[in-house]
Amino acid sequence: MFERLREDIRTVKEKDPAVKSTLEAILCSPGLHAIWGYRMANRLYRARFFFLARLFSQLCRFITGIEIHPGARIGRRFFIDHGMGVVIGETAVVGDDVVMFHGVTLGGTGREKVKRHPTLGNRVLVGAQATVLGNIEIGDDAKIGAGAIVLEEVPPRTTAVGSPARIIKKERSRD
Repeated sequence: MFERLREDIRTVKEKDPAVKSTLEAILCSPGLHAIWGYRMANRLYRARFFFLARLFSQLCRFITGIEIHPGARIGRRFFIDHGMGVVIGETAVVGDDVVMFHGVTLGGTGREKVKRHPTLGNRVLVGAQATVLGNIEIGDDAKIGAGAIVLEEVPPRTTAVGSPARIIKKERSRD
């Protein structure tokens, strides 16, 4: 557990050039606070204490301005920069090493009790105010531009921008 906390702090220090110290990362990073709050709420959710999980997640939302449903699945080294207004829905999946900026929505399209939120692969970057809707996949190493509205899948190693989003760049495989 303590190694995971240290990893979270290291991630903030590596990805946010404004952070000058460990203490600053711990006390002044709402994205870090939101992730820690999410983990506690997620434990309650997995233990089937749904009401307590939602109540705790709403308290974290009030404090940080970041709403992560306790049912979402979040990978390691997830970094939310600035954070205010981020919303991550119940069935969303976020891979490892994902970077997300303020105002991002990973939202659902419907009221069905099935997977209705997006899945982000590993090393995805999601720009400020981007909206990703529905049960779609965003491939590994993809980039979503600021303000994009993504309604369809984005292949790995591509960049999507616009409203509705379109692919503007496909990078070669690193292999």
